[in-house]
Amino acid sequence: MDQGLRLRPAEPDDYDRIVGVVDDWWGRPVRSILPRLFLDHFHRTSLVAEDGDGLAGFLIGLLSPSMPDAAYIHFVGVAPRLRGNGLARLLYERFFDLAAAEHRTKVKAITSPQNRGSIAFHTAMGFTVTGPVADYDGPTVDRVVFQRRLSADAQPH
Repeated sequence: MDQGLRLRPAEPDDYDRIVGVVDDWWGRPVRSILPRLFLDHFHRTSLVAEDGDGLAGFLIGLLSPSMPDAAYIHFVGVAPRLRGNGLARLLYERFFDLAAAEHRTKVKAITSPQNRGSIAFHTAMGFTVTGPVADYDGPTVDRVVFQRRLSADAQPH
């Protein structure tokens, strides 16, 4: 991992910068699944990575207000120039630490069944994989569901 990398909690003002790159980073339109409300209301539990070239990556996560033992990762991105160097793993591990510090025992996430890279990554990160779950996000919108248990003795780094 590049030593010039800085990881910090997200701020609402990060929204425009993040949404400004996601379509390019994904190579398809995805900005509609990242409305501003996530940075306005869940910035404290989201992360931004920066380096000398600017935005390096981000993780949008939240502590579930309805499931007191759960945290949820909604959206993660790593700049194409930095993929494969462990930044996504670092973002996830930092989020696991944050969730464990708030007494959460599991982290959840979802992806589309076509996103083989995401499925492989989550599997390598220790998530259980369920699905595809038919109609998870409405008629004909199937999703793969991930869950990872956090160890009871997990302590922030």
